[in-house]
Amino acid sequence: MRLVVQILISAWLAAMVTAVPGLAAEPSAPEATAKRVLTPEEKAEKEARKACKVKICDILTTADAAGDDVACDIVKTWREEDITKMLGGKVDWPYGKAVCQSKLEIERAPLARAMSEKAQEVALKSQTVRCTLQQKGKGEPYVVEVALAPKVRFEHGKAVQASINWGNVSAPMGIYPLIYAGTGLDNQANILGPEVVKLVNEFTTKKCAGVNAELSSATR
Repeated sequence: MRLVVQILISAWLAAMVTAVPGLAAEPSAPEATAKRVLTPEEKAEKEARKACKVKICDILTTADAAGDDVACDIVKTWREEDITKMLGGKVDWPYGKAVCQSKLEIERAPLARAMSEKAQEVALKSQTVRCTLQQKGKGEPYVVEVALAPKVRFEHGKAVQASINWGNVSAPMGIYPLIYAGTGLDNQANILGPEVVKLVNEFTTKKCAGVNAELSSATR
């Protein structure tokens, strides 16, 4: 159940981080990377996520509140073999690949102030994540939609508290009760909040450092 919820938020998180905890967005080992051949669709998805990361990292690095807000169309395909590997044989994955998409929208000014002021909360307006889960046999794919309105509190440029704030859920009856229960539990207990804090801090430091280094070398 937790894996399904993680995959649902991956479209939103993919612009901010490389992966949801426990899920690898891209193979990390050199041999895995060498063997993987991205489809044209996956290449386009990766480039779009990269462009979005550049926008966000620019705001975080400069702390400049003047300029355009962030608005990115994010798509992330999770291959069936990747999901199966992530589960480590502990849970059967009953579907094929999962394709998640969302429009990531972040106001620039609060994000910039989060890097320069003593304390700042970044509250995103409600956003919808839409995931299509392919069936292994015949039949139409399952389509799942979940609304979320994340909040992250920063102190001295570091995330210290976060919540996802799940909203309406739309899903086939076969999986709706599981997703509804999982998102409801997280709203009550904020189970994923600490993981979001960890990932946001990783992004603002290591990930943005990598993005900035890559941009710097490209301009030489």
